[in-house]
Amino acid sequence: QVQLVESGGGLVQAGGSLRLSCAASGNIFSIYAMAWHRQAPGKQRELVATITSTGSTNYADSVKGRFTISRDNAKNTVDLQMNSLKPEDTAVYYCNFLIRSSRGSVADYWGQGTQVTVSS
Repeated sequence: QVQLVESGGGLVQAGGSLRLSCAASGNIFSIYAMAWHRQAPGKQRELVATITSTGSTNYADSVKGRFTISRDNAKNTVDLQMNSLKPEDTAVYYCNFLIRSSRGSVADYWGQGTQVTVSS
């Protein structure tokens, strides 16, 4: 059993910053990729940023230069630093881990989602 718990969402004015965090606990042997996704009202969920086990990162064009994803392998956590926020960044943000259990199985896990609202 694995759980992902997110924190750090909230309300911020345009141009401001927020930092999201996500921590995994449970039957974890190793964590491969970590990612953040978001879903705005009436829109499909979209991939925001990913980071591999070796630290390679990738970002959606809409957040490049503003968002930074980072991970702490010792703590099984991933953060998303969001700067220069825009109203169009408003969405529910979800963390997503690809985890290998001690039994060798690999599965995708998702956080519960955290609301980010950017006011204009």
